Amino acid sequence: MNTLSRGAHAPSRVSVGASPTELLSDRNTYGRQPQGQACGEAPQAAREARALPWTRGSCALAALILATVCQVLCNAAAQAAEGRLPNVVLIVVDDLGWADLGCYGSTFHETPNIDRLAREGVRFTQAYSACTVCSPTRASILTGKYPARLHITDWIPGHKRPEAKLRVPAWTQHLPTDEWNLAKALKSAGYATVSIGKWHLGGSGFYPEKQGFDANIGGTDRGQPPSYVSPYKIPTLTDGPPGEFLTDREAAEACRFIEANRERPFFIYLPHYAVHQPIAGKPEVVAKYRAKADPQAPQHNATYAALLESVDDALGRIRAKLDELKLSDRTIIVFTSDNGGLILGGKNAPTSNAPLRSGKGSPYEGGVRVPLIVHWPGRGKAGIACEIPAMSIDLYPTILEMTGARNPADHKPDGRSLVPLLSSASVLGRDALHWHYPHYHPGGATPYGAIRRGDFKLIEFFENGRLELFDLKSDPSEQQDMAAAHPETAQRLQNQLAAWRKEVGAQMPAPNPN
Repeated sequence: MNTLSRGAHAPSRVSVGASPTELLSDRNTYGRQPQGQACGEAPQAAREARALPWTRGSCALAALILATVCQVLCNAAAQAAEGRLPNVVLIVVDDLGWADLGCYGSTFHETPNIDRLAREGVRFTQAYSACTVCSPTRASILTGKYPARLHITDWIPGHKRPEAKLRVPAWTQHLPTDEWNLAKALKSAGYATVSIGKWHLGGSGFYPEKQGFDANIGGTDRGQPPSYVSPYKIPTLTDGPPGEFLTDREAAEACRFIEANRERPFFIYLPHYAVHQPIAGKPEVVAKYRAKADPQAPQHNATYAALLESVDDALGRIRAKLDELKLSDRTIIVFTSDNGGLILGGKNAPTSNAPLRSGKGSPYEGGVRVPLIVHWPGRGKAGIACEIPAMSIDLYPTILEMTGARNPADHKPDGRSLVPLLSSASVLGRDALHWHYPHYHPGGATPYGAIRRGDFKLIEFFENGRLELFDLKSDPSEQQDMAAAHPETAQRLQNQLAAWRKEVGAQMPAPNPN
């Protein structure tokens, strides 16, 4: 067994913690690796937080199209030769920060199984969630569409601010059952499908079993578990033995599903409840981290670290089961988060996203930059650190291309397949990434929109129209606002952002008469 483990952790008790010059020209296009730097070359740690320049050109676009077509044909031929479609395990960790994993620079958290996955797959250093909160990003992962297009733009049911300066729009608070998604696509291709863990995309009429999943284990309308220890009080999950830990249970359910469907292709959507509040961990694991914690270090919350370790253990168990059943070589694993890490104030803050600014609920990098690892045995290259920006909207077209599953003609995803980047391609052919959050967040964020094009990121605050402009290459921590010094660049990006909002039908907040 190649799986890394730390030994068994007794689940009998749990500890709960508190938680530039106008360089932006038509020559700069989104989605190019720097000259002389292929995706396959792992960058130095000091460079991983930087954005990179991209260029546009018909030759590059033609090469991208040719490479994509060749890749699709090769994938189809390889799958036909094997006589079986690849299995897919899609793991989404709730509120996992960009800097939380060992393979992303954490020296406090211990994540050997996730780090191994990164060594054996492609690790994206500039991946983004489609929203700064959970429900919209989850909808974007499943559909490949921007939350603004779906009108699912806040966590469900959102935060009410009746006396705020702006009135939020009448947004959709569920994933419509007539919306095509990953589960429906893979099920129609012959896959067994299951959702295990957090759903948070509407009430019982919109649960996973109504959305193309054969089974729903633990998913409800709630965004956090009542308890990480059995009895869980989750209506769609039977309680385990007293003291059973929820993340362990999710892993066990995934392993059972793998065992039951070993003779057919399967799709496991595993959106862990962890590491969302209420933060909890196994006592002996919490004690281990307390013994090594430095209160002066950016990351030092022992309970959060223990909860994250349970997620790492879950991946280890799943990979061990795949090894046991000789399914590892035909199973794709995608690992990501739904938004940036939660950084509450005070000494017991769950985590730190440093050097990125701020965290969950924020328009800054700490609120939207997330880990993304794609492991595709026999197809994607191993050990690649790819600096080309990606987003959660890209997972839908990526997985469909990997599996050959059908995308209906009337379903228009916004994402781009990342398949070319998995084999060291240096171009994605995308002009920009966009965000739209017309809401107020309990953490203090006000309604905003944002665009990243090339190295530049513009944030537009809707309450007063203020613009902030950052060069992520030279200033990944977003400390130097360039909007006043370079108004033409800021205006150009604002115009592009407004045009995008019109194209996707984004809902805007309105003045609040109250």
